[in-house]
Amino acid sequence: MNEDSEPGVSGKEMGAGMAIGIAIGVAIGAATDNLGLWIALGVALGAGIGAGLSNRE
Repeated sequence: MNEDSEPGVSGKEMGAGMAIGIAIGVAIGAATDNLGLWIALGVALGAGIGAGLSNRE
């Protein structure tokens, strides 16, 4: 089956979302001096962004 025809999150959108989320998490974590918490939250945020990017049509 072709990867483009399968529903769900593809690797490209998920990777872009994770990169954006981690970058946001690192920036906020460095500013608040709580890097560990914000990297984890950035990963979660990135997963949501990646899922949102894959569902837009």
